[in-house]
Amino acid sequence: MKGTLLLLALLVIGELGFQTTEACAPFVGAYVKVLGGNRLSLNAYLSMFQATAAERVAFEKIQDCFNEEPLTTKLMSPQIMT
Repeated sequence: MKGTLLLLALLVIGELGFQTTEACAPFVGAYVKVLGGNRLSLNAYLSMFQATAAERVAFEKIQDCFNEEPLTTKLMSPQIMT
């Protein structure tokens, strides 16, 4: 019984780790596009995920906030997120 529970726990942990890794690359890509400041490249990237109009507007607002800040803020943002 303990072996079965251990095996089940390892399978669940392994599956969660796999999903986290899958989600990392799209997040980093969107983050780089937001920091880049180019709205056309951001919308092109979001179209890969079939983003709704409301999601696009939300990302554009975030991008506008980053564009108002100096370069040092953009460079320090990844440190804040960790």
